[in-house]
Amino acid sequence: MKKIKRFETKVDFHQAKWNEPIIFELHQAGERGVEIPLASEEVVEAVGDGLSRLPHNMLRADKVNLPEIAQARVLRHYVRLSQETLGSDFNVEIGQGTCTMKYIPKINELLIRNHKIMELHPLQDISTVQGMLEIIHNLDLAMREISGLDFFSFQPSGGTQALFAMASIVRKYHEARGEGDQRDEIITTIFSHPSQAATAAVKGYKIITLYPDKDGFPDIDKLKEVLSERTAGFVVANPEDTGIYNPKIKEFTKLVHEAGGICYYDQANANGLLGITRAKEAGFDMCFFNLHKTFAAPHMCGGPATGALGVTRALKEYLPGPIVEKNKEGYYLNDALTHSIGKVRAFHGVAQTILRSYAWIRSLGPTGLKAVAQTAVLNNNYLYSRVQKIRGASAPYVKGQRLEQVRYSWEQLTQETGITTEDVQRRMIDFGLHYWTSHHPYIVPQPFTLEPTESYSKADLDEYIAALEQISREAYETPEIVKSAPYNSTIHQLDEQDYLDNPDKWCLSWRLYQKKTQEVNILQ
Repeated sequence: MKKIKRFETKVDFHQAKWNEPIIFELHQAGERGVEIPLASEEVVEAVGDGLSRLPHNMLRADKVNLPEIAQARVLRHYVRLSQETLGSDFNVEIGQGTCTMKYIPKINELLIRNHKIMELHPLQDISTVQGMLEIIHNLDLAMREISGLDFFSFQPSGGTQALFAMASIVRKYHEARGEGDQRDEIITTIFSHPSQAATAAVKGYKIITLYPDKDGFPDIDKLKEVLSERTAGFVVANPEDTGIYNPKIKEFTKLVHEAGGICYYDQANANGLLGITRAKEAGFDMCFFNLHKTFAAPHMCGGPATGALGVTRALKEYLPGPIVEKNKEGYYLNDALTHSIGKVRAFHGVAQTILRSYAWIRSLGPTGLKAVAQTAVLNNNYLYSRVQKIRGASAPYVKGQRLEQVRYSWEQLTQETGITTEDVQRRMIDFGLHYWTSHHPYIVPQPFTLEPTESYSKADLDEYIAALEQISREAYETPEIVKSAPYNSTIHQLDEQDYLDNPDKWCLSWRLYQKKTQEVNILQ
């Protein structure tokens, strides 16, 4: 095999690699990280009396199954895992595509570490959380300006849950009008995120999918054909996950409204729209934003995210309650919404995520938000022009300017060299760079999706492009280098078909892993 060469860069990447067990495997009976003092007799007596009054199903029959580990071993464990992790604070994170990874101001991280925020409890009396309710209310007001809509809820825990809530509102709205059974179809597009169709399907809707016209945009003539008295709603992302912005979107929403449907907007890809265009002017009745994407709060590995759900005044009473409102006495939680779909989450959003996003918006102001969008679009189109010049790469469908991201294709590279997008993905890891292919279905063959956001400089983009260019050269000249990657990372090649696509082999908890291991041992 020929010597593996790196592209020219200031940093030579080689990731720390530990054969680190999962934390349950580190368990040693009797080890302690902290010695907890025994409770006093008074506390034991008081708690004992309280426990006797708790419902039986709230009491544990067995001890909590937690690993017992000394402090030093816990510290080593998590530091090692951190050394094996790439992220937006560690590398040029433009390869996550559609997830809008951007720089999160560290001063905002200091804000959420204030004990007044860290120690908030969702069951506190509202008189003790007036400050946080004011921030939630003020963020609602900011979101109204950004979207043009009238009321926001921050209860959904992310974009997909916000989509589910909007599909629920569509159903409840038509039921209140006596058309719930009649209007049983939701229209979306093939470019849109799969969660749009999935959440509507969970609500019992038949999904009608629009495909692109000859110019690569959603086909408006097909929309006219499928609209009927059965149309409940239309859901779309615009720009969609390919980076294509539909310039006829207001015609789409007008046609759906004329047919009696509700239009709702997936604005997960809003980073190129801030201060430029709004949901209201595009004719939408509802929309959501991901605070953990567009508004500079962390994804946290799918953890404390927030889907900010906005509606027009006509749909306020259908929102998941409670929403934060203000009267003469102060801020309060309004749970008396006439047609509310009910809670979609136990409590009201994630206070820390809401505070980060509010601080980000206030620090930028209207001019700064618009500059974010303009810079994101500029970065993306610079990347777009450079990537298309790489041998084997292309950007299918619409030609010309894209918005804040692009779904590219290595179809030519695969046909000419046999190197797939998954091969490129593994090789990119050797340069300390993240690279995402696409969600299913693969509308773009051999896809890879890049979104540079406003956070990265031209030098950062050039570094990423140089890695793609080198891998393209390797694919044509020394494909075995790409096929055998990665070399410098903690990970190794996986049999993706056998494990990732086989639910029988999934273990989402330690308990399930133990159970499946025991089953295998019995069979053997």
